[in-house]
Amino acid sequence: MVDNITFSVNETNLTMRIQQAEYYLKEFENELQRANGATGIFRSKEDALGRIKLLNEFAPNDPRVMALFERARKCVVGAAGNFIDITHDMIVYLENEENIRRLYAQKSETAWNSLVAKYQDRMLEKVFPAPDVMEVRADEIQGKYVILDEVRYPMNQFMGVTGEFIHMGKRSTGMYFIKIDTRKWLGPYEAVKRYRRLVDSTMMEVDKWTVLGEITGVTMEIPEAGENKVGAPVYAPVVEPVALYVPGHVLGYYDRERENSGYFEGEEEVAAIKESWYTVKSIPDNVTPERLVEIFRQAIKEKNYELYCECIQPERRQNPTQESLLLYHWDLHQERFHGEYVHANVVPDATKITVVKGYSDQSGLDSYFLSAAEQQKIADRYGEKVEYASVQTIAFDKAGKQLGSPVRRNLIRTNGGRWYVRDYEIRF
Repeated sequence: MVDNITFSVNETNLTMRIQQAEYYLKEFENELQRANGATGIFRSKEDALGRIKLLNEFAPNDPRVMALFERARKCVVGAAGNFIDITHDMIVYLENEENIRRLYAQKSETAWNSLVAKYQDRMLEKVFPAPDVMEVRADEIQGKYVILDEVRYPMNQFMGVTGEFIHMGKRSTGMYFIKIDTRKWLGPYEAVKRYRRLVDSTMMEVDKWTVLGEITGVTMEIPEAGENKVGAPVYAPVVEPVALYVPGHVLGYYDRERENSGYFEGEEEVAAIKESWYTVKSIPDNVTPERLVEIFRQAIKEKNYELYCECIQPERRQNPTQESLLLYHWDLHQERFHGEYVHANVVPDATKITVVKGYSDQSGLDSYFLSAAEQQKIADRYGEKVEYASVQTIAFDKAGKQLGSPVRRNLIRTNGGRWYVRDYEIRF
């Protein structure tokens, strides 16, 4: 902190002190310019403001000091960050998602209660202590059903000699081994992941599950992850899942007849419900780079995965590995639009278009001297024309405050065709 001892001001050194203060003020202004509307730690802020404060107290009517004070005032405003007014249309996607989450929570709860009632007559009378398979015959418990709460996956996952399992319980009260290397687990598990991606980002990653399963046998395993197992083996019932339940969110089922081997409660109705949300449903062939980035943003906010994919360069979504990456970054985008920012504005004046391959007459000078036929002949010799567009966006949180510095997203167009997003991975 600058004080009147380290920065003494008097009539004889006033000019020098003004020059010193201006030096620090320029540094502060440069930091603000680099931040471009973002907030942060500005190293020159206190040095500049402290000196100008002392100067203003000593010579408030000096025109030079008055000019410094006004510049400092603008810097203080700028350091607080860039703000916009968050309108309802910017955050309506959050309301829509909360409404559908509640709807599916109720659907899933009702379906879960019906499912439990369906198997009630075949339920194991007491889940814990688990049946001691050294004392109870296997055929006495085989075919029975159990409900296991707070199943920890992937925490309690382990690979055994007879398969891949989740261990549930403890040695003192007995254990169950939930089998997870078959479609009976993988089908409902993938269905729950689809629910999260398509319906409810608030669920985030699930690490505690409620499992309705059937006891199909017994096995002996060492319930430890890793190759070097040091504990004693445990003889326990094997449970194969019938349904996976995440209370307050979703119920996933196994169905051998379905392509995905599983589905979540009400999955067939999702598309029709979400259809009314969409503010954009297609991409025009003559879309501008700025408009395409806006459509890309809306596709993410409104959970329109098909439109999200249509925005992206086809060469980046051709094989299973690329499709997996699309889903991975879709999840990241969903988390950011729910946990970090709620909107992102496109800055039209900041767009830059560059021809990286082929013939270009960006200056317009060629057309002044050459006919259209001559230009076309030159273009044919150059071959394929590839253009890149760099579009700038600025993200804002619920309070309307800018988050971080503006971000540039790159687009591509070939032979004057439609624009596509290249680097879909980066944040807004």
